[in-house]
Amino acid sequence: MTPSDLSTLTQRLLEAAKSAGADAADAMAVQGTSVSVDVRAGALEQAERSEAIDIGLRVFVGQKQANVSASDTTDRTIEEMAMRAVAMAGEAPDDPYAGLADPDQLATSWNIDALELNDPTPEPAADVLQSDALEAEAAALAVEGVSQVQQASAAYGARDIWLAGSNGFSGGYRRTDRALSCVAISGTGTDMERDYSGDSRIFQGDLRSARDIGTEAGMRTVERIGARKPPTGTYPVLFDERISSTLIGHLLVAANGASVARGSSWLRNKLGHAVLPDGLNLTEDPLRPRTSGTRPFDAEGLPTQARTIVESGVLTGWTLDLSTARKLNMEPTGNAARGTSAPPSPSNWNVTLDSGDASRTDLIRDMGTGLLVTSMIGSTINPNTGDYSRGASGLWIENGEIAYPVNECTIAGNLMDMLRRIVPANDARPHLSRVVPSLLIAGMTLAGS
Repeated sequence: MTPSDLSTLTQRLLEAAKSAGADAADAMAVQGTSVSVDVRAGALEQAERSEAIDIGLRVFVGQKQANVSASDTTDRTIEEMAMRAVAMAGEAPDDPYAGLADPDQLATSWNIDALELNDPTPEPAADVLQSDALEAEAAALAVEGVSQVQQASAAYGARDIWLAGSNGFSGGYRRTDRALSCVAISGTGTDMERDYSGDSRIFQGDLRSARDIGTEAGMRTVERIGARKPPTGTYPVLFDERISSTLIGHLLVAANGASVARGSSWLRNKLGHAVLPDGLNLTEDPLRPRTSGTRPFDAEGLPTQARTIVESGVLTGWTLDLSTARKLNMEPTGNAARGTSAPPSPSNWNVTLDSGDASRTDLIRDMGTGLLVTSMIGSTINPNTGDYSRGASGLWIENGEIAYPVNECTIAGNLMDMLRRIVPANDARPHLSRVVPSLLIAGMTLAGS
């Protein structure tokens, strides 16, 4: 279907909802194509191609709402969806905060071309994807110490999205993505170590080369050979750039309006208070071109816009969709996200944490003795207190230099205290939807040998 077909499809859903007795409704249609190829040991392991269309309908009957979805676009299915949704809404409890946006809140114009969400080049053939995956695998195996490649994968996807509401909103866009990854293994038996590398971009021309990805996966894996437990104690911990965004992710979850409205956020009483070091900013820009988190409007038809979440260390606001904004008696921030099978909820788009002046090498030198974390497993985060504990592995630092690889350890602290003491490096990757550099935190509890 073309975008105009999806627009017509969502209007059919709205008309069916009205005929079934809904007071208001919104509809979403997503049509997608995906191709993926996995290789192993120099041969094709798996190839998949799928095409699908999903439709979702949310109806309101008074202050009651219900959401239904389907993958069939026939008139009969659409009629049945509308009738079922209205019947479900009739049995739902009243929600005083549910409802569509007012017409004056809606996005009325946007420049899709300026956002560069769609690579116009043709879908790559399966043999092209296979060739890329094989090249990444060969590059990893060429690294001395790599015993095998668990998997090398290449993928392509394209989605057309359309959203419409009985409040007059109607709009859509197309998004593409291209990905390549490689997982390498060193050693055998209980001495096996594993690491990975990968890249995902909207435009094929921006994707890192297969050779670079395979080589990096191999080098990272070899670095882990001979890993052992580090000593137990209190040490500085440096979160590598590829996992440092998880720390900021915990802050974003706590600043999400849904968490705040439930009272299950360790930041619930911190609006207007310092949550990051003085002078450090955390910003959001959903209109940044060529980025996976970019979108011209949110899932309720509100315009997206740049905003500052933390300004000079101080938390300035929550991330809100319409419902949570009404619950908190605040204005929505244009951050509603949804699929076809569920109502909207608040979500962040492209966030950027200010970089520092020092390189990662500088921070390693300055930390003296401590842990450079390159991967983490498991998570124990208390949403009410911010108490933090995670399994970690990486590299042990002694006298400002890498000494040996480590694994099977746990790092712990409290997020409020941790985030107030972060020292950012200057190594963030600007094309990611979360642009966060390596982060150094002094004095974390480390449980090892």
